[in-house]
Amino acid sequence: MPLPIPSSTPNGDHPLLRSSAQPLRGPGGATAPQAPVAAPRRIADLPPAHAALICVALPGLAISTAQGQLTGEGLEGFYCAGRRMLSRCRLRVAGREPLAVQARMVTADQACFVATLSLTGDGGPDPDVVVERTRHADGMERITLRSAAHRHLRLPVEVALGTDLAELGAVASGRAGPELPASVHDSGMRWSCATGQSVVTADPPPADALASAGLLRWELELPPGGTRSVELRVRPAGAGPIRTAARGATSPLAPARAMGDDPRVQALLHTSIEDLQSLLLRDPVQSSDTHLAAGAPWRCGMAPAEALAAARMTLPLGTRLAAGTLRTLARTQLADTGSQSGLIPGPRRHAGTHLPPSCTGVEATLLFPVLLAEARRWGLSEQETEDLLPAAERCLQWLRASVGDGTYLPDPHPGGPMRCETQARAHRAALLGADLLDAYGKAGGAGLRQWAWEMRAAFRDDFWIEDRGGGRPAAARLPDGRLLPHFGTGSVHLLDTGLLGAGAPAQGLLDKVQTEQLARLLGGPAMDSGWGLRSLGVKEAAYNPFGHRSGAVRVHETAVAVAGLATAGYEKEASSLLRGVLAAAEAFGHRLPEMYAGEQRAEGGAPVPHPAACRPAATAAAAGVLLLTALAGIRPDAPAGTVTLRPVRGAPLGEIGLTGLRVAGAPFSIRVSRLGLAMVEEAADGLQLGA
Repeated sequence: MPLPIPSSTPNGDHPLLRSSAQPLRGPGGATAPQAPVAAPRRIADLPPAHAALICVALPGLAISTAQGQLTGEGLEGFYCAGRRMLSRCRLRVAGREPLAVQARMVTADQACFVATLSLTGDGGPDPDVVVERTRHADGMERITLRSAAHRHLRLPVEVALGTDLAELGAVASGRAGPELPASVHDSGMRWSCATGQSVVTADPPPADALASAGLLRWELELPPGGTRSVELRVRPAGAGPIRTAARGATSPLAPARAMGDDPRVQALLHTSIEDLQSLLLRDPVQSSDTHLAAGAPWRCGMAPAEALAAARMTLPLGTRLAAGTLRTLARTQLADTGSQSGLIPGPRRHAGTHLPPSCTGVEATLLFPVLLAEARRWGLSEQETEDLLPAAERCLQWLRASVGDGTYLPDPHPGGPMRCETQARAHRAALLGADLLDAYGKAGGAGLRQWAWEMRAAFRDDFWIEDRGGGRPAAARLPDGRLLPHFGTGSVHLLDTGLLGAGAPAQGLLDKVQTEQLARLLGGPAMDSGWGLRSLGVKEAAYNPFGHRSGAVRVHETAVAVAGLATAGYEKEASSLLRGVLAAAEAFGHRLPEMYAGEQRAEGGAPVPHPAACRPAATAAAAGVLLLTALAGIRPDAPAGTVTLRPVRGAPLGEIGLTGLRVAGAPFSIRVSRLGLAMVEEAADGLQLGA
């Protein structure tokens, strides 16, 4: 049996600062010369985002504090396509700033701020004017003044505007630069620099505009009980309204609903879908194809592995997002680049203190055929599947070429570790990819299955560490055979085996005894924080409850664990993790961040935010969909015209109903009773229940 070794040297890379682009490659895969990259700002210096109200409707973004004023400090401002269009928007009424009393998110793309103002001289505590500011991610803000006074009011209203037109990355790293000079433009202000222009227009037009101060002024008459409004619109100069990918019938996500004994399920699914819609982006090459950005505010662009993972978790909402994501990434796939041919490029990602950074391109390449195979089971059309099949074949060819005559998929960097979770992803890709190739009469399926069988037989010995506690899977295996023993959420991917035909899960890398032991470890107090699954167990060296890969709760991995445990029959552990995340979601207003601290849950406590987490985040929002649909155990096989139901028999949330899902291209609704019995209430014509 191989011997475990101590952890490797910690690495300073961080996913919130990693590059979203790959090096430019010339013929034969050679790396082209590039300009030096400035050292990134230290993580400790990042502006905190956990307390911000972030309105998202990409490419639009509005970031505010609870005060409602945009002061130009930190991340505050309106953004479009990653550039800050407006950084300062300070309101004064009768020469004073209103007193902020409430701030709340209304929807994923809209926030509301309420403030009050006392104008009378009688010294009473009651306000005379209520000021409500409704701020939208698309660059619109409506300021409404409502009189609570008993006399007629004549109010001077001033809005001071300013911007630096800085890129979000420059803002985050403290390199935004000074405000630009303004000029009066139409009914508002205009700012220009070498890289962009911004315009603010006002309705009604101001009575006065002072460019040197960026100031707009109005004199508003308010009768008792009356209201007056001013509407500001921010946009790039020369551009029309911001066009989002989620509006109306263009959204690829079905408007599903949840209801049941636990009222939190309705709010979680509703908010998750809202957040997913807010993160939708159109592919610039083919605007009809949409995909998800990784998260706001830090990562508002494509992250291939996370876009694929989120699209996979949202298959119950339809296959359009999966198809758009697959087509978008197929256009980026490397070709004729030697050993990298077939790889989908992706940035390196920090893997915690025990492992060197991983290549998310490998993860994306292994996810591509899995998503295509499962999307077909959920109802992706045969024509769309066939069109994407060549790209999936190239992913599988890359996998076989990278493995060569070996047993495991090696790290792309020479001398790197063979990671447990990478082997789990490769094994799943081989089995689901073989199934896909066979369905279309393509060669290669038998070879993939044979390699998966050989890996499975070897993995159970090569990656398992025996100990007095019953053993554990190793995090990684070094080329010399030594094992890295730390236990974290990378192991949950051993449970995520994928969906084959007739509702059958694919075979996993572990045997039954090892799977039972893994379930026991994941459900134990070292991993289950009470708010979700820690990314590293509390007894491991370098555990840090705020470590994004070394102790914090990551919602995506927790949802994968819940679904995998439920599929494998370990409902007690799955139910505990599910309840924990649902409690955390309630504390976060059902808008789950990508991660939060792994502190142990205590009576009367609340989950502690991570100051640098994206919120909303694609994988966290998609995890909300997976968590609830996993309760119903929906396993479709659209090509065969069947759907198999394997609900969680313990019904941990009581009765739950899901309506407006999509299976086989048609609405699908299901109800699971308090006894754990599932009943289909709406389905496509001809769809039969599987055995």
